[in-house]
Amino acid sequence: MFDIRKISIGANYKSDAMHFLVGQFVLDKTYVIHHIKYSEDMINIYIEKNKEVFLWKSFNSNMPISLEYNIDF
Repeated sequence: MFDIRKISIGANYKSDAMHFLVGQFVLDKTYVIHHIKYSEDMINIYIEKNKEVFLWKSFNSNMPISLEYNIDF
């Protein structure tokens, strides 16, 4: 399994897509994106606050999605 570093959701990557990056602050900078996971035809975004992790958003495979993975050389 590969580590997902960034997900972009939307048909037009440069102008209309929503971009979510592991480590990015969200919700008025009160939460941070903990990890992004692919499971059962869904992409799930988990956020963290005070060492507690919560499922924040889910996207199905019918959405136009672009993924970037962590690459370690």
